[in-house]
Amino acid sequence: MLGLWIALGVLAVLVIALIAVYNGLVRLRNEVKNAWAQIDVQLKRRYDLIPNLVETVKGYMKHERETLEAVTNARTIAQKMVDAGAQARGKAEGELTSALMRLLAVAEAYPDLKANQNFLALQEELTSTENKISFSRQFYNDSVLRYNNQTQVFPSNIVAGMFGFKDGEFFEVTTATEREAPKVSFS
Repeated sequence: MLGLWIALGVLAVLVIALIAVYNGLVRLRNEVKNAWAQIDVQLKRRYDLIPNLVETVKGYMKHERETLEAVTNARTIAQKMVDAGAQARGKAEGELTSALMRLLAVAEAYPDLKANQNFLALQEELTSTENKISFSRQFYNDSVLRYNNQTQVFPSNIVAGMFGFKDGEFFEVTTATEREAPKVSFS
């Protein structure tokens, strides 16, 4: 009879441990989803700023049609990637960032534009948004790291395998221009 109680006690401990590990994995997976949603919020904010920036710049940069079209096209492509994975989305966002950097670099050649209050306000808002996107990406990647670590270490990797928990995808920089330090000019 004592052996039965011991076996039931061990079984109960194993079930409780299984439940605890499973719930921990679910919490981490939800944290990753939340972090991804935070990136989406900031990207939506950037998408909303771009048309205003392009419209403000259009009047001053009549000869820079290609640059403006590149920004608009990159924005359109990035918006279509909403349901893509982190790798594909990261590539599209990298292209948009590159196009925006080119636009701001070209804007340096137009003194009237640089003095325009709307342009200055939009540029400041875009800079702030880019910073928030960077922080959101970092939080997302930190969340993915915690989740992946938990799905790969023993004994939670057994539970993760039993219940189909897959590794998360990091949001990585894929374009060379995004890895470069931006050129800043105060002239």
